[in-house]
Amino acid sequence: MTLPLTEETQERFSEAFIGQPEITVFAPGRVNLIGEHTDYNEGYVLPMAVDKGVAISGRKRSDSKIILYSSDFHQKDEFHLDAIRHDISRPWANYFKGVAYLLRKNGITLGGCEAVIKGDLPQGGGLSSSAALEVVSAVFLEKLFGVNLEDLDLVRLAQQAENEFVGVQCGIMDQFASYMGGKDHALFLDCRSLEHDWVPLGQDYKVVVFNTGVKRELASSDYNERRHQCEEGVRQLMKVLPSIRSLRDVSLRDFEKYQGQLDKVVLKRCRHVITENQRVLDTVEALKNKNWLRIKVLFRESHESLRDDYEVSCHELDTLVDLAQEHPLQVGSRMTGAGFGGCTIHLIPKDEQVIGNFVSFVADGYHKRLGKTPDHYVFSPSTGAKFLNDRAAKR
Repeated sequence: MTLPLTEETQERFSEAFIGQPEITVFAPGRVNLIGEHTDYNEGYVLPMAVDKGVAISGRKRSDSKIILYSSDFHQKDEFHLDAIRHDISRPWANYFKGVAYLLRKNGITLGGCEAVIKGDLPQGGGLSSSAALEVVSAVFLEKLFGVNLEDLDLVRLAQQAENEFVGVQCGIMDQFASYMGGKDHALFLDCRSLEHDWVPLGQDYKVVVFNTGVKRELASSDYNERRHQCEEGVRQLMKVLPSIRSLRDVSLRDFEKYQGQLDKVVLKRCRHVITENQRVLDTVEALKNKNWLRIKVLFRESHESLRDDYEVSCHELDTLVDLAQEHPLQVGSRMTGAGFGGCTIHLIPKDEQVIGNFVSFVADGYHKRLGKTPDHYVFSPSTGAKFLNDRAAKR
């Protein structure tokens, strides 16, 4: 029988360091239900925390040394608090280091510690294992050393660790979902104000994620190009809408009125972002009203917009979504993430037989069309970061 992740992390700690850890903390990964490429346009997103993630078990030391052991990579890393440096040979440790570095930079006193880190998120599956590791590191250090951070301060610090120390210019959605997720709920987030709310998904549906297995080699340059095109759209629209500062400020009505101001490609990019923001708002209302037929349409429109207007899909993603939409019991299928490969998500009734039938239907069709079998994962909406002994939901 496989042990729960937190119990396994405690056992690995006893083996690596002898004795028992003082605390164990868990933070989940996330999937984004809808709201793609809207975050850096100050728009809306609707992620959910998943029931897999990263755990840390550890205890204080009497000196200023930090010793980390990765149970997944079977590697140990040691460093002193007054000499925290990025290390390309131990990339998994840089997320913890970044959090510790920024806590100290903000004047917070830490001590030495020893800890074991272990995760059960699929590697390279687009499920934000890095954000989970940053959040779990922040909560671990906060609780171990009696630091009292406000929720938003902790989320921002976790994001800052990835931006400034790891060197990846991610938005705040992933860390926010990992820390603030709610059981059986999605998390509606306004990426400008950081206002947020929990939207009921209920206990009747699960999320199935298929991984195309396509690596996104061109994602970085294409991603940056999409950002620049959105910024150019704002510049062009400001000639007739001088009060806007991002595409978030452009209504559907104004876009339809002034889209002639835009270059052809820029118009398509802006149309995706503006309509996707509205789809997030519409999905929130549909979930509250349990209007699953509406959700199915919104997910399909989101994928088509990402495919045709934002042009970040690929043949493999389209194939998975097309196959899934042929199954009569799915209530929402689309690509998720930055695109150019990666994953699709699907809302499926919480029934083992239905899920098994759906997975077989899509995987078999994918193999027949493309000659390979996609990995898949099944998730339930989870609470955000928590202690092992605090099983109550955060929200």
